[in-house]
Amino acid sequence: MQTHHLSLAYWCLLAAAALPYLTAWIAKAGAFGRADNSAPREWAQRQRGWRARALAAQHNGFEGLPLFMAGVLAAHQFGAAQARIDALALAYVLLRVVYVSLYVRDRSTLRSLVWVGGLVASVALFFVR
Repeated sequence: MQTHHLSLAYWCLLAAAALPYLTAWIAKAGAFGRADNSAPREWAQRQRGWRARALAAQHNGFEGLPLFMAGVLAAHQFGAAQARIDALALAYVLLRVVYVSLYVRDRSTLRSLVWVGGLVASVALFFVR
């Protein structure tokens, strides 16, 4: 498989799509047993503290993903400058990584500000030239 045709923004799509799964792995690491796999949602409902916050960050990651993906695809479709698309896409992914870290560490105010930054990056993709 050749990957040289993928722009940085497309790699960011893959990274953003993988991040919620990584976040779930963080929540489950060391606490999710074989028996829990028969009822994973019940296991998730019993979680408290940082594990519950990691699961919430996972859900938020999936919620924000469609807008980001649509923005990247729209920016390419509209013929925006590749460097600008790449910069916004990379900013989104980096902000999401910071967001997850802040969420797990219970830094709610800063987390919300970073979330807004990710939202702005996603929306900006629709207007970039």
